[in-house]
Amino acid sequence: MHESGSPWTTCHTNQVVRGCTRSRQMWALLCLAVSVCAAHGLRVGVGIADVTGPPAEIGFMGYANFEQSGQGIHLRQFARAFVIADDNSRLVFVSVDAAMMGNGIRKEVLKRLQKRFGDLYTENNVILSGTHTHSTPGGFLMDFLFDLPILGFVKETYVAYIAGILKSIYIAHNNMKPARLEYAEGELLDANINRSPTSYLRNPPEERAKYKYDVDKTLAQVRFLGPQDKVLGVINWFAVHPTSMNNTNRLISSDNVGYASILMEKALNGPNTLPGKGSVVCAFASTNLGDVSPNTRGPVCEFSGLACDQSALCGHKERCFASGPGRDMFDSTRIIATKIFQTAMSVLKQPGEDLTGPVGVVHQYVEMPKQVVAPFDPITDTFNTSAKVSGCLPAMGYSFAAGTTDGPGAFDFTQGTTTSNPLWNVVRDFIAEPTKEDIDCQAPKPILLATGRAKFPYEWQPRVVSCSVARVGGLVVAAVPGEFTTMSGRRLRRQLARITSAGASRVVLAGLSNVYADYIATPEEYQAQRYEAASTIFGPHTLDIYLNKYVELTRALFEGRSVDPGPQPPDFSDQLITLVPPVLWDAAPWGKEFGDCLVQPQKQYSHGDTVTATFVSGHPRNSVRHGRWYAAVERLQSAQDDAWVTIATDADWETKYIWRRNSKILGTSHAEIEWEIPAGTPAGTYRLHHFGNYKYILGGIYPYSGFSDSFEVT
Repeated sequence: MHESGSPWTTCHTNQVVRGCTRSRQMWALLCLAVSVCAAHGLRVGVGIADVTGPPAEIGFMGYANFEQSGQGIHLRQFARAFVIADDNSRLVFVSVDAAMMGNGIRKEVLKRLQKRFGDLYTENNVILSGTHTHSTPGGFLMDFLFDLPILGFVKETYVAYIAGILKSIYIAHNNMKPARLEYAEGELLDANINRSPTSYLRNPPEERAKYKYDVDKTLAQVRFLGPQDKVLGVINWFAVHPTSMNNTNRLISSDNVGYASILMEKALNGPNTLPGKGSVVCAFASTNLGDVSPNTRGPVCEFSGLACDQSALCGHKERCFASGPGRDMFDSTRIIATKIFQTAMSVLKQPGEDLTGPVGVVHQYVEMPKQVVAPFDPITDTFNTSAKVSGCLPAMGYSFAAGTTDGPGAFDFTQGTTTSNPLWNVVRDFIAEPTKEDIDCQAPKPILLATGRAKFPYEWQPRVVSCSVARVGGLVVAAVPGEFTTMSGRRLRRQLARITSAGASRVVLAGLSNVYADYIATPEEYQAQRYEAASTIFGPHTLDIYLNKYVELTRALFEGRSVDPGPQPPDFSDQLITLVPPVLWDAAPWGKEFGDCLVQPQKQYSHGDTVTATFVSGHPRNSVRHGRWYAAVERLQSAQDDAWVTIATDADWETKYIWRRNSKILGTSHAEIEWEIPAGTPAGTYRLHHFGNYKYILGGIYPYSGFSDSFEVT
């Protein structure tokens, strides 16, 4: 009975049955408890894998800034997979360090999973959720508007994400263990603010009075505990945009939530564990972050320093933007990440609420413009069945082009714009002209881009979205295909909590899952037409449609009913275009070889110093090097054997791998490696090691490596 992996070790909600007892009555209770737990015994597997995309000369997805293309790596990207199963069903949840997930990636992941596992993993039970970092390569969504700032489809990004996601799931699948699930939460202050507070105030005061803050300050945590209560993995949800790294950043970064994951994994796996190499996996997944910023100092005018909100321009060519609590974007990222990590660790040490129980998932594809539903009344918390509202063809409003205080847009667009401009309308109509029906449906949004009417070269934004609701015992996860604002998420959680109150006690919202369909503002926020509302693509009743749909799906899940799969999203994989030039060739400078160290480090350093070295480099797009880094810090373990051990890589916070092109014509480039020596680094002999691949002018890609001279840390 006490063997590892038995129901005794995986379920102990009935505390009375702990230990040995002599009474028959207690033995009867014991057997009953064990049988109950066995009926709902869970098995959980966790896995982590590198998904880092091409780190050079590929645009980042998020800020829509054509100038923001990669020049190296600060933090690598990872996929963190959780496979949860009982005897009847299973669920896969993957949190990916990427801006979002798209249907094309999910479809290919499912195709390869089914090739290996048959019908075990399907579109009904696999949820891929992007963390929403804005500092990772784009070009993978297969919707033209989203890939346009990246100059089209980028196969290298697409393949990197698929390969890493699959590997994380394979690892999780092969490491299933008996487990149970606990929920806990904690308050986290001074880590997020509402970047559209005037929009939030449009929501009814009766509804706002239910909440203390205008953003969610609760960090929700689900932990998976194996035999002897060993932590197998943790999923945290906290509402914050991973935009601590601003749109001037050129290094791949998983941003604040990605670094929080690394910190927590090091804390649980051991401080010497390299990122991505530990057995305990900790995700900080996205939730209703639509109007939530980590830039806690708030927005000010660029030159005057006056407070602003982007409803009007600050001055001539003066931008309104917000900044974080640190001295620069790296410091701000560190501060916010550390706050999130410390709160998560504090919550982890608290007693948890056992939510172990049956696993179930429902999924449906929904064609949003065709939906007709009852509107939601936020004051009475009910649906008005005597009225009907509908969705619209996708369209982006003028305020979309204004950007946000996290990343201002171009030209003279401002947030809160509810009237159109004849000049911009001419440009709009040249691309695709909206009909009167479109204009009326989207009102008061003035349409800047009629994306639902655009056909060239293929679909600009999705019409069909993916909606999933998963249950693991007392936990319900609503996986949504976009960015819900604070109040939109609260409304969804309230409705699902009411439905599930008899069978579940906790509801979380997993954002940016499976398909990306932009923002979801409340109908009241929509009237203000700030950035989030202008990017609510299916019109003012987008949230009403989602509320109706997720209520319907949740009821079906708890009643054990199957649902219609809905219409499949269209496949544009044979129509994709790219304007991203390929790597033609690499060359080393005269008299040098790839990997040669051009600039050596100094001979001696102390804690807090930054070590730098420069190497002859090939183009990093020649190989994504998943699990095989471009830069490493090595310590001499044995002088007698010349044995070196890797103590940090380009996935660690303390390092930076920066790639710079010297000449496009000659194909020459160099790599700079930086290592900021952390406090507590043991004294000893160290060196920097660079790895890469070069493309020979006559064909073929070949690996190389090189290292710096050794130096002392004292």
